[in-house]
Amino acid sequence: MDQVTFRSDTVLSDVHLLLPNACHLMKRLNGVGQPVFTSKFRILRDYNGKDSSCDSPVHENSDASNIQWDEDGDLDVVRRPRYPTCNRDAVCPVILSQSAVTLTDQDEDSEEEDGAHDIIKIEHTMATSLEDVGKQIWRGAFLLADFILAQASMFKGATVLELGAGTGLTSIVMAMLAKTVYCTDVGEDLLNMCQRNVTLNKQHFEPQDADLEFCWTDAEVADLHDNTTVLIAADVCYDDDLTDALFRILYRLSSNMRHPSTSYISIEKRLNFTLRHMDVACEAYDHFRHCLNQLQQMTDGKMNFTVEPVKISFSQFFQYERVDQLELWKVTAERL
Repeated sequence: MDQVTFRSDTVLSDVHLLLPNACHLMKRLNGVGQPVFTSKFRILRDYNGKDSSCDSPVHENSDASNIQWDEDGDLDVVRRPRYPTCNRDAVCPVILSQSAVTLTDQDEDSEEEDGAHDIIKIEHTMATSLEDVGKQIWRGAFLLADFILAQASMFKGATVLELGAGTGLTSIVMAMLAKTVYCTDVGEDLLNMCQRNVTLNKQHFEPQDADLEFCWTDAEVADLHDNTTVLIAADVCYDDDLTDALFRILYRLSSNMRHPSTSYISIEKRLNFTLRHMDVACEAYDHFRHCLNQLQQMTDGKMNFTVEPVKISFSQFFQYERVDQLELWKVTAERL
């Protein structure tokens, strides 16, 4: 069966449905009634650029049920309110660290049991409300994951912090190279999904089990400030308030770290026709670029930030559509 149709008057629970051609397994409905899938994503190339077989496509978000039109028949895009009424839990980490035993040291039976070394399994949803977009997989995450694998030597042995990790895909790819990855987001439901994805891919690294789940310990905070040199964020600038929060935390973290840090931020420009402009615009992207410019021009006498775009001509390791609207930005922070 290649196609699945969900009727609005149908409720699914504890249904296991295998779609061989699409390579994903629907596991259950989450707490708000969204179908949850586990998809397999094969790495297309090894680190030397050699092609490998690929049979795992990226699933595009195709929820058309909530599309609204104005009285003239034009698409009516409603932006998220700047002051949301729903508050989620504080940011907490899922910590991944490099295992002392690599896949090459394991026997073939163990590798077959855990899964192929070039397969990453991710539990995710196909469509969500705006509050839960972190439960989907976005192209920005794949772009950043491509960059990590293409620049593998840059991240080997590093301590890395991801902000807004969502399903954890980019952190999981980073953990294949880095010494330690602090994978953070908000909401216990989202962090639980991320934790399950870490467990699904434990053959690639050694996940750490904290005594207190989703809590920062003093030792972790100290390690974060003393050793982190890389920060990453994938497609988290779709809302102006979240973009403002991202740049505030980037400044606060980089100014308190012992070493200079480099941040890599991926973003996809999403163009919409707006009644306010009476033209095609990308307001979220425009605000992101405004924040980048403000950061680079900051003259507080404490920090110096350098902002530059990253050419996305690097190799593609995952199967997805690398559209022209995808961008990757590098932000280097140094204390004066």
